[in-house]
Amino acid sequence: MTTPISPDVLTIPRKLPATGKTNIVGLTRPALREALIAAGTPEKQARMRVGQVWQWVYHWGVRDFARMTNLAKDYRALLADNFTIETPEVVTRQISEDGTRKYLVRIAGGHEVEVVYIPETDRGTLCISSQVGCTLTCSFCHTGTQKLVRNLTSAEIVGQVMMARDDLDEWPVPGAPKEEVRLISNIVLMGMGEPLYNFENVRDAMQIVMDGEGIALGRRRITLSTSGVVPEIARTATEIGCQLAISFHATTDEVRDVLVPINKRWNIATLLEALKAYPKLSNSERITFEYVMLDGVNDSREDAHRLVKLLEGIPAKVNLIPFNEWPGAPYKRSSGNRIHAFADIIYKAGYASPIRTPRGEDIMAACGQLKSATERARKSKAQIAAEAGLG
Repeated sequence: MTTPISPDVLTIPRKLPATGKTNIVGLTRPALREALIAAGTPEKQARMRVGQVWQWVYHWGVRDFARMTNLAKDYRALLADNFTIETPEVVTRQISEDGTRKYLVRIAGGHEVEVVYIPETDRGTLCISSQVGCTLTCSFCHTGTQKLVRNLTSAEIVGQVMMARDDLDEWPVPGAPKEEVRLISNIVLMGMGEPLYNFENVRDAMQIVMDGEGIALGRRRITLSTSGVVPEIARTATEIGCQLAISFHATTDEVRDVLVPINKRWNIATLLEALKAYPKLSNSERITFEYVMLDGVNDSREDAHRLVKLLEGIPAKVNLIPFNEWPGAPYKRSSGNRIHAFADIIYKAGYASPIRTPRGEDIMAACGQLKSATERARKSKAQIAAEAGLG
C-alpha cells in the first residue's frame, strides 16, 4: 500500500494514449463477447474467453495480455493486436491528514474529473464522477460552477474504480491467501455530474463493478445520488438495483428551486411520489436523503419538522452534511448547535439522522474544488509566460 504523504499535490507524468484498438474496460459481457468474435475468436469459444479475460482484467487487475497465462500464446497475441486495457490517467493526487485521497484524473480529449477515496474504521468509500462538469447548477455545489462538457463513458466510470485500486494496491495476488478486507468496500456516485443524465453508461459501468467474477461489489455496496431526475428513478431500480440517495437539501419548493434548480422541472411532491415505489422495486431497505446544512437557509427547527412530514410513507435515512465551504461560496456552514438540534428532531421522529464528519478539508475535498484550483494554477502560469514573451 502507498505510504501516506503530506497533502501536497503529487504530479504524475502523462502517458501516451493507445490508438486504433478497442478498450476492454467498460465493455459489458455481451459487448466483450461481440468484440472478441469480431477480432477472430471462434463463437464456440467466445463465452469461455469472455470469462477468462474478464477475470484477468477485473479480478486480478492485469493490464498486460502476456500475463494472462491460462490463454494460449497465439490468443494472447491476438488480444494484444486488437485490444487495450486503459484506465484514466492520474494527473494529481492529494492525501489529507485524515487519510482522504483526492485524485484529478484525465480522460479522452484531455478533460479532467475528480475521484475521492474516504477511509473509515468500518469501510472505505470511493466517490466517483459520471460527467465532466454538470448541467444542474446547484447553488451550493462547486461542480455546479463548471459547465457540462460531456458524459463519461462506461470505461471512464469503471476506470476510476480500477485507478483507485491501483493506487491503494488492492488487487489480489495470485496464489496469496484470500484477503477478506476490502479497502474499497463501497462506491458512491456522488462526484461530478448527475448520474441519471448519463444513465446507460452508469448502468453498464455498475453492472461491471457488481459482477461477481470481477470487482464484485454487491448492489447494496453501491449508492447512486441523484438530484431528482424522476423519469429515470424506476429504471435505476430495475436495471441497476443499487441503493439510492437523493440530493434533497430543502423542505419547500421555494428554497429547493434555488438550491437544486432541477426542482423547477420535478418538484418535491413529484419526486417523493416517484421515490415511494423505489425500495420495493429494487429490494432496497431505504432511501438516503442528503441534506447539506446551510446557515440560515434550510437549518431551522421548522425545516426539520417539515422534513419529517415529507418523509412519511418512505423508508428513509437522512444524512446531514455540514457544508464544505469553498472560495466564493454564497453560503456558510450551519453551526454545530443548529445541526445537532435538526438531527435530534429527525431522530426522534424515527429516522436515522447521522451527521457526516467533514473529511479532507485541507485538500479541498468538496467536489469540483481540485479541478478548479488546478485550472486557476494553469491559467496563472500561462499568463506569466505570456507576459514574459514566452507564450
